[in-house]
Amino acid sequence: MTSYGTIPTSSFPLRHAAVAHVKTNLGYFRMNYAIVVLLILFLSLLWHPISLIVFITMMAAWLFLYFLRDEPLVIFAWLITDRVLLVGVVMVLIHAVVRKTDDLFANKEAAGGLLRSSRGPFSS
Repeated sequence: MTSYGTIPTSSFPLRHAAVAHVKTNLGYFRMNYAIVVLLILFLSLLWHPISLIVFITMMAAWLFLYFLRDEPLVIFAWLITDRVLLVGVVMVLIHAVVRKTDDLFANKEAAGGLLRSSRGPFSS
């Protein structure tokens, strides 16, 4: 009873318990967290219909291939695990940080596609 009421000087047991609690929650509520993130992303894309269509397609593929399977996913004899998925996410995030979009097109006419001039195709 000599340690009753004292503040622990080492935070290792508390940190270890917190990390274990977070890992348990992530494993148990993984599907719920993914649905909440996907719902927020869906709501933010309502004013961008093409992006919304691409997002819905990718979300359906991701939910089917990653969450709604009983056996592990194997593609071309490669076992797709959480670690492989994490490496893919990290690579996408690094690309998003490093990619510079300021100099993609020298002028608006070279852009073509969805980035056409607002004057219309037949104006001079």
